[in-house]
Amino acid sequence: MMSISRETALIGIEVAYALPQRQCVVALTVTEGCTVIEAIEQSRIREEFPDMEVDPNALGIFGRKVRAGQALRQGDRVEIYRPLIADPKEARRQRAEKSKKG
Repeated sequence: MMSISRETALIGIEVAYALPQRQCVVALTVTEGCTVIEAIEQSRIREEFPDMEVDPNALGIFGRKVRAGQALRQGDRVEIYRPLIADPKEARRQRAEKSKKG
């Protein structure tokens, strides 16, 4: 049996993307040191969502924003965020006004 050196150690991670009507979480085994953007590419999640645009400034791990070049650790879940459709403050204001009216 061949031993795995530190440079080629494998870790388990997930890559997640969701639309309002559909979500996809891909479990992967990647080499230690794999980056967020590399994991997205290796997950082939774009095949499930051909119209998905990956914004390097809209990526996270467990809800925390990270850079595309961030190295992953065992158990990380990479999240690809979609652009906001509406400004959250404006949406909250509109809901408050609507609830006042009845």
